Amino acid sequence: MKTIPTYDLKDTSGHRFHVKRMDLRTQNAEEILIDKGIHRDSHYIFTCMESGHVKMMVDFNIIEAQDHAIFCVLPGQVHQGLLMKEVNGWFVAVKADLVPDAVRSVFEESLERIQPLTIDKGWVAKINSAAAILHASYTDEMLTSKEGFLVVQSLLHAFLGMFAVMYSRENISQTAGDNRSVQLTRAFRIRVRKNYKTLKSPSEYAEQLNISRGYLTEVVREVTGKPAQYWIHHEILIEAKRLLAFTHLTVKEIAYELGYSDHTYFSRLFAKLEDQSPSEFRNENQNR
Repeated sequence: MKTIPTYDLKDTSGHRFHVKRMDLRTQNAEEILIDKGIHRDSHYIFTCMESGHVKMMVDFNIIEAQDHAIFCVLPGQVHQGLLMKEVNGWFVAVKADLVPDAVRSVFEESLERIQPLTIDKGWVAKINSAAAILHASYTDEMLTSKEGFLVVQSLLHAFLGMFAVMYSRENISQTAGDNRSVQLTRAFRIRVRKNYKTLKSPSEYAEQLNISRGYLTEVVREVTGKPAQYWIHHEILIEAKRLLAFTHLTVKEIAYELGYSDHTYFSRLFAKLEDQSPSEFRNENQNR
């Protein structure tokens, strides 16, 4: 295929979010995670499991969740469902503009890869209660009136807020103090994720943040242990890997897609970062 399929909520729902119960009576829920194959979504996916076993590939990493667990997939991540066994719980898909900024920041500004979290039964009960009320209110009658939509939106925010609370606790060590260095690093990472195809140097991001390149490099290294250029290359590399493994675009086409007019430079950069050429990476990963 020339591109990685990207699914939008409009393909399954007339609204900007979708809530679904997953249990043994609705095993067609497997379509949510498995039947789509390798793809991206333009929206967030939040899942809370009471029981069961889910296994997925997310950006070349195999993640598993069992029993009492929550997990999420961010917009743009390439993923594929590998296993969904006897799952009970809730699945909520939400367009980014409906996710409160405080919730988005927990995930988009995270300095680590988002992993499934095992949670206790008490939190499962709270999240499931919120999901059940949200689901009961998820009707055309409620969603088509201004007042009804505000009620549903509040319920949705409560559900999403619980995920943010749990992941914030998990990531507390990296945000302790929430000092200026952490804030600048978060702002830098957000900009890189949005602009890595067009802005390739720390100087360009430093200019956007109204600081010097030297200060940006010092701050990012202090917080993450890696220089600013590493994180720019990180975003370029992961998208390059996605396109190499999951599309039939040529290396030259991929280079142009990532903002490189000189595809030989892109190939050298990839080889330097990955210790193998783009073609070697493709041969190892395309038919997995």
